[in-house]
Amino acid sequence: MTMTAPSLAVSGARIKAMVDDWARFSEEPDKLTRVFLSPEHKACAEAVIAAMEAAGMTARIDAIGNVVGRYEGAAAGAKTLITGSHIDTVRDAGAYDGNLGVALPIACIADLNARGKRLPFAIEVIAFGDEEGVRFPTTLSGSRTIAGTVDPAVLDLQDDTGGSLAEALRSFGCDPGSIAKEARSPEDVFAFVELHIEQGPVLEAEGLPVGTVTAINGASRFALTLEGMAGHAGTVPMNLRRDALSGAAEVIGAIERLGKSEAGLVATVGRIEAAPGAVNVIPGRVDFTLDIRAPEDRQREVAIAALEQDLAAIAERRGLRLTVERLYDEGAVACDTALMDALDRAIERQGIRVHRLPSGAGHDAMALASLCPIAMLFLRCGGGISHNPLESITAEDAETGARVFLDFLEHLDPDALRR
Repeated sequence: MTMTAPSLAVSGARIKAMVDDWARFSEEPDKLTRVFLSPEHKACAEAVIAAMEAAGMTARIDAIGNVVGRYEGAAAGAKTLITGSHIDTVRDAGAYDGNLGVALPIACIADLNARGKRLPFAIEVIAFGDEEGVRFPTTLSGSRTIAGTVDPAVLDLQDDTGGSLAEALRSFGCDPGSIAKEARSPEDVFAFVELHIEQGPVLEAEGLPVGTVTAINGASRFALTLEGMAGHAGTVPMNLRRDALSGAAEVIGAIERLGKSEAGLVATVGRIEAAPGAVNVIPGRVDFTLDIRAPEDRQREVAIAALEQDLAAIAERRGLRLTVERLYDEGAVACDTALMDALDRAIERQGIRVHRLPSGAGHDAMALASLCPIAMLFLRCGGGISHNPLESITAEDAETGARVFLDFLEHLDPDALRR
């Protein structure tokens, strides 16, 4: 197996430096916070445009605030591969979530351009503006616009100041009335491939710099309440109590056991509140959340049904009233088999052991799946930490990821892919 020839454009240090430079576009000097359609988002978008143009692409900001860079194919009218990720962040974020998936493809195209090489397809690198959903009560509006599935009603949504999404777009320099025109045609786009940090510890545990994603997990979220009877902590005997918090502890244990019971399944209680909340009062009510995810929808639904039976039995045995409210459902999205195989081969050609894994987090690729086949390449991140200032990658891994992605592009045959 031979490595791709060295290239200054795909230097890991340069890719990492590009992302690190974008991190200066933040609301706060000591924290990275860059929300959709903010002045910081606009400044970062302009820096991305400059990088795209330097790499040999044409670049623009579209009607929904995405940055779109295009590198034409060898022949006019060639189909398009879309890649990219998001440049908005959560509050007090890490630098590489999303942003790496924009910088690394730009570097790969700079390499192609420096060699005067055009591929049998055009490439669009899109820096999506709204993946995190921090400012407005919506998410993936940028990728859904490209897929042609965005709901026009999102334009009326308001942020915390009462300003609408439509108003924010106009202030950003966009035309909300042109959003529908940004939708791509399935006849023109043959695939979407997103590179992203893993945001988890699996690749690090495997000792691998990259991995091929099999699916983006489906997720369901619930609000649960256990109601018992509050009472004096010193006067009610243990065998006569209807302690909602003790019941919640048993329920949380059952949730953890379920999450550990099957490969790919994860279950999390992320928030809990006991009332009345006094040191000398038996808790009479507990409110908590449940987030359950799996790479296949049937696996998730079967697990939910089994869990509901277990929790009902716990509540009945303890004399508690259980209420379960389903808040959210997002179906799993499978990655395309042919694209996964192509990524695997690119990884192997770089002398790296292939490892496949699901994505537990949502990504713009989910929205693009309604337009075209999708795939994702994960890159190892330090400690599996993400959505945190401690988020990190190495220059060596960035370079490895770039060489894999460039190899993938140069060997990809659009005609060999099937919907």
